[in-house]
Amino acid sequence: MLGKLKWIVRQRLQFIEFTAFYIGFIGRAALADAFAMSEAAATKDLRLYNDLAPGNLVYSQKVFGFVPGDNFQPVVADLAVARALPMLEMGLFGQTVPGGDALAIPVSSIVLPARLPSEQVLAQVTRAIHQSRKLRLQYHSLRPGSDSSPRIIEPHALVNSGLRWHVRAYNTRGFDFRDFVLSRVSAARCLEEPAESASEYDEDWVEHLELQLAPHPGLDDGQRSGLLLDYGAGDGDDQLRITLRRALVGYALQQLAVDTTGDHSLPPRRYPLVLLNREEVESFAAWALL
Repeated sequence: MLGKLKWIVRQRLQFIEFTAFYIGFIGRAALADAFAMSEAAATKDLRLYNDLAPGNLVYSQKVFGFVPGDNFQPVVADLAVARALPMLEMGLFGQTVPGGDALAIPVSSIVLPARLPSEQVLAQVTRAIHQSRKLRLQYHSLRPGSDSSPRIIEPHALVNSGLRWHVRAYNTRGFDFRDFVLSRVSAARCLEEPAESASEYDEDWVEHLELQLAPHPGLDDGQRSGLLLDYGAGDGDDQLRITLRRALVGYALQQLAVDTTGDHSLPPRRYPLVLLNREEVESFAAWALL
């Protein structure tokens, strides 16, 4: 039955499920307000959801709406925390119950410099990627003595390093694949000429590598256990293993503040993780090693 539902109906059902699970309440007025619909139509959606997931929602006279049942199980929405937290941050769960009590979850975030390209630059980059074409761009490299003249690249993917966005591309000037920081591109133009390279030729993009990490030996047993819990290590595991594209290994080491020195000499409070397979990683992320 789920597969036969229209897209907009699925969106409303997902909203019902998300809100009920993470806010603990969903009512017809809140649903109607969120989708600019009548309360009668909202009642119909709530009835449909209850038909699809009997027992997931229980009517509560206290809030004049539905609350999650004891055996709540998702049927239409992805309730993964990685999805929920950004939605909470954007205020998508802001609701009001009868009486005017707000149910929005307070969230505060660090506002850092955006480090983003202009809309025109990004549009030219994404067109070149989608159409497999060459891209001419004005790039401002921070490497000493870099040539600032326009260059031609052949992009095949965007990369989010956690702090900034890059475009992964074949560099016709250096005859290699590398990342270009999007915020350092002042001008770009998608060319008519088709790209001669492709992502499958980018070995560091195609091939994956496992990072083997462990709590810093300078931490005590309690700190080590807390750190493993923090990073979601399995029960009994004393290491973290993260598999990712070889091209992204350096970014991961930076983001996780990993002590990559051979003797683990950096302060554990600032570098709580150490790299165990340094020799394997060095070939692909020497620039990120300390």
